[in-house]
Amino acid sequence: MKTQFSIKSALISGVVATVVMTAFTFMAPLMGFEMNIPKMLAATMGAPIIVGWMAHFMVGEILALGYAIIFLSKTHKSSDLKTGALFGLIPWIIAQVMVMPMMTIMSGGSYFDGFFSGSIMISMASLVGHLIYGAILGLLYKSNS
Repeated sequence: MKTQFSIKSALISGVVATVVMTAFTFMAPLMGFEMNIPKMLAATMGAPIIVGWMAHFMVGEILALGYAIIFLSKTHKSSDLKTGALFGLIPWIIAQVMVMPMMTIMSGGSYFDGFFSGSIMISMASLVGHLIYGAILGLLYKSNS
């Protein structure tokens, strides 16, 4: 039986997964560093913090749609915790190899200053955050049967 994509489920799952991941990142100061994604985005864009928050949730929604529309159909898997966590590896790799270096370059640094967040500890915390995002997304997203 072929399942159909549910935009409502993808968007709701994306918001919840983004909220949970963001809550995790706000625990980073307990580990001795900051992972305030909306603040980083706003600073890179030279925009107010609200724009960083909007960008952060927009990315979360785009990723959720990509998971529901592309990832699940290409992998022929159903949505669950494990499949979602596996998906979370994709945006993590993109963030570490492309996004963080690009943001670092835009702030005057070099590619390698931002490569894997410039820190094993921060890149591993980012990995956990993306795995959490994906796991929540996978648990919550339900396609139309």
